[in-house]
Amino acid sequence: MRITSGTLLGALLAVAVAASAAPLRTDPANSAVNVEFKQMGVTARAAFKKFAARIDYDPAKPEASRASMEIDTASLDVGEAELTREVAKKEWFNSAQYPKATFVSSSIKPAGPGKLNVTGKLSIKGKTGDVSFPLTVKNEAGKQIFEGALPIRRLAYNIGEGEWKDTSMVADEVTIRFRIAATQ
Repeated sequence: MRITSGTLLGALLAVAVAASAAPLRTDPANSAVNVEFKQMGVTARAAFKKFAARIDYDPAKPEASRASMEIDTASLDVGEAELTREVAKKEWFNSAQYPKATFVSSSIKPAGPGKLNVTGKLSIKGKTGDVSFPLTVKNEAGKQIFEGALPIRRLAYNIGEGEWKDTSMVADEVTIRFRIAATQ
């Protein structure tokens, strides 16, 4: 049997494609992205209703994993219609000019069983910053569940301009909490 370089190359490409991890499919119905902050000293929570996550994860090679997320800033629901409209305005998310907030990982490293450390770039309202956060991974009802909490300072991303820079009304510290359910 004669093997040509074209045959060998084709076989190697087929093996490489089969060995690469396919992106997981996210399950929006079982996923959530929320924010937690203090308003006048009282903890408040709100939920983003529209977001998309892309996760390329291989538990055998977590260092080769990648993740990204895109959040529709106008989809933040603070529980009251008037306030929900307010946070989309220029002083807060300026959703007309900056409709998406994004995260793109640059490094994912194992940190123990079911734990990862994630580093990447977070972009909100035209500002980009380096962020790092712990992430847990577990299997639940046939799905992989990725859960984490990312603390940020809202003023670093110009969230709350003008009179809203005053942190006595709304604290600078905000925690983005997420739970992403995904399958093969």
